[in-house]
Amino acid sequence: MPSTPAPDYAELHCVSNFSFLRGASRPEELVDAAATLGYTALAITDECSMAGMVRAHARAKELGFKLIVGSEFALDDGYRLIALVRDADAYTALCQLISQARRAADKGNYDINRTMIERAGLEGCCLILAPPYYGTASAAITSANTETPIAPRPDKALPAWLSWFKQLGPYTYLALELHYGLYDQKHSHWVIDAADQFNMAVVACGDVHMHRRKRRALQDVLTCIRHNCTLETAGRRLFANGERYLRDSQALQAIYPWQAIQNAADVAAMCTFSMDELNYQYPREVVPEHHTAQSYLRELALDGAKWRWPNGVKQEVSDQIEYELDLISHMQYESYFLTVYDIVKFARSQLILCQGRGSAANSAVCYCLG
Repeated sequence: MPSTPAPDYAELHCVSNFSFLRGASRPEELVDAAATLGYTALAITDECSMAGMVRAHARAKELGFKLIVGSEFALDDGYRLIALVRDADAYTALCQLISQARRAADKGNYDINRTMIERAGLEGCCLILAPPYYGTASAAITSANTETPIAPRPDKALPAWLSWFKQLGPYTYLALELHYGLYDQKHSHWVIDAADQFNMAVVACGDVHMHRRKRRALQDVLTCIRHNCTLETAGRRLFANGERYLRDSQALQAIYPWQAIQNAADVAAMCTFSMDELNYQYPREVVPEHHTAQSYLRELALDGAKWRWPNGVKQEVSDQIEYELDLISHMQYESYFLTVYDIVKFARSQLILCQGRGSAANSAVCYCLG
């Protein structure tokens, strides 16, 4: 009898070097490798960030390869939430959650909790919950004084996590992430049994940190820098092996259930959003009510001209101002000028020195705006 053909694979959990001191590969390298391996799609899911998406998008567009926009968040007890964007509304919601989490902590960190996630409106995202490796959330798998493995027990918190997680939206999944660890088989049974109990699909994910296995040495060094330790003292802060790379189909089929691989491809197919859909919209806050950006900039420029030339504005100056205002309007740059004007006005009010640079030094409108 003919064997069942191998399903296509899409990697749904992958961090780049924009996950600072975690990822060991650039977004472009990850996209190149995924395309070469024949993946149907790749999700870049940097931690509470979309910093790597522009470079990944540009490279994927060159190759005609499908890129999924996403992000991951570290939760309590070693759990991670992976959010994948399905449409433009989901992208907006995810960006707002990232901003909120970043603003809740000091620079370089983030703070997130269940309430923030519940209120984020992520119903349009495909959400994947990645549990910690079998038993590690509730029991250490090694003794503090010995390297002898200790058999772990399942995390009793998982049912509570899944009960909460299921309420976040219609597209919720449980991640199965395997890296030839000592308890892979137990971990698989634990995840699949929990998913069956809550009627959820299990998706194969790689928790990818590098595009090729040979980046393992660099990834170890990054980990040591992050934890302020040496390779000799890092211990179990380092990954147990170099399996967190983009693996080929043969390696994936050898370790993951067929259905989990198929589910990953199915989830990827639902994520149809592209960064090409985005058009930047400046905040309305820089424009007063009863004004458009164009009318407000014109008013400020003409008032500024009277301030600069209290004895009257020469015709050639008026012509230059009108020429620049027409050019600014044609380029739709009014909001940019108003934003800079707002920053400069605040700086001056606080006695902070500031000055124009480059072409601003030759602009009559900039001169009128101060």
